[in-house]
Amino acid sequence: MKIINRKFIHSNITFLLGLIFITTVSCERELSDDVEFATFPSTAEVFIDGFSGGLEYLPFGGSKLNAFTVDADTKYEGSASMRFDVPNVGDPDGAFAGAIFPDNGGRDLSGYDALTFWAKASQAGTINEIGFGQDFGENRYLVTLPNLLLSTNWKKYTIPIPDASKLTIEKGLFWYAEGPEDGKGYTFWVDELKFEKLGTIAQPQPAIFNGLDDVQQTFTGNNITINGTQTFNLESGINQTVIAAPSYFTFSSTDVDVARVSELGIVSIIGTGTAKITATLAGVKAKGSLTIESLGNFSGAPTPTRDPSNVISIFSDAYTNVPVDFYNGFFAPFQTTLGGADLSINGDNIIQYTELNFVATEFKNPTVNASEMTHIHVDIQIQEAIDSGDFITIELGDFGSNGAFGGGDDSSGRVTFASTDLTSNQWISLDIPLADFGLTNKSNLAQIFFISDATISSILVDNMYFYK
Repeated sequence: MKIINRKFIHSNITFLLGLIFITTVSCERELSDDVEFATFPSTAEVFIDGFSGGLEYLPFGGSKLNAFTVDADTKYEGSASMRFDVPNVGDPDGAFAGAIFPDNGGRDLSGYDALTFWAKASQAGTINEIGFGQDFGENRYLVTLPNLLLSTNWKKYTIPIPDASKLTIEKGLFWYAEGPEDGKGYTFWVDELKFEKLGTIAQPQPAIFNGLDDVQQTFTGNNITINGTQTFNLESGINQTVIAAPSYFTFSSTDVDVARVSELGIVSIIGTGTAKITATLAGVKAKGSLTIESLGNFSGAPTPTRDPSNVISIFSDAYTNVPVDFYNGFFAPFQTTLGGADLSINGDNIIQYTELNFVATEFKNPTVNASEMTHIHVDIQIQEAIDSGDFITIELGDFGSNGAFGGGDDSSGRVTFASTDLTSNQWISLDIPLADFGLTNKSNLAQIFFISDATISSILVDNMYFYK
């Protein structure tokens, strides 16, 4: 659907060119204090019985294109509402409903403190993500309210603006993304969608890294993206938390020769040493921090040279990897291990684990048929001193002939490397015969565990594959 009445703001180019010409051929003059610079409209309305001027409808790729319509039958107030039809699972028209509603001319929203609207649904549902600031560009001032609960009755919702002073030229006025509920589609309506100055948005509580004081060991050349939230107390008494784009925050580093932070929240590791990253939002100190412990230049694991036709790769940049469900299963409450396949240094993807006691990589959709493979290879680097009682155990799990966990035919086996087999702060290449694991079957392999029982807490992993 194409929204009409697109509004463009034109500057007086003729006047500016004339001014430039005059100041070029005559003496220089300072601009008068009476000069007024162009501003952007502060239109608050997004949808009130229809679209405000300049608004467009742009669906996400892969979404149902006609998920949005204007509904003159169901509305909270006035003559029409926004109707959204979420598709069923398997709908050929799209896997989900989702779109942005931008005004590409830009608006000055600095005088408001919230986006508000009324909404209801044909059944109880939860909108995955909804908010503003999405413009298919940098999304510099994106705000996301996750898991918005809907009922079958009209209710007013408030999405607070983290720092309205930033929104002097905002294009992304509204966006949402929602999938089927329990495999089935449904309909929800939004009405009276507008920005407001409520004056009741209070007690800001910004946070980065979920309010935790995070510590990460890393290397020169790595980049880390900061995540942030802003929480306000609303007039209703509830605390409303939104995901706030990094550009709302002002970041500082205790050592800019070790780590620097861009406006988009990208931490660049540029040197060796320690730096602590903190932030404020609209002058309020954010809870949480990131302490970088940079170990300097990174030396990658040896590049594999085996023929790809003889390899089934789980994790390696040298081969095409099989589908992996996760690199850290988070088996609470017994597992302490943090991290996963989230380290990339100059294009080299690495698995990094900290606080290791045990961790699993799982690949059950589908399982791996390694019946013709003879070995498993893995490169590991232990990032700490090794004591006499330290060890690393590698365990393989096979889901048996039925390819499902717990079917009565599963098998697993372990190979342990003692401290005398290990070296600190350099890559160790392990090539282990699959026969050493004592598996009864290896045609439905689905799990690789690293186990240290916390004797070793920090390791890097790369080039994890089966071969013959």
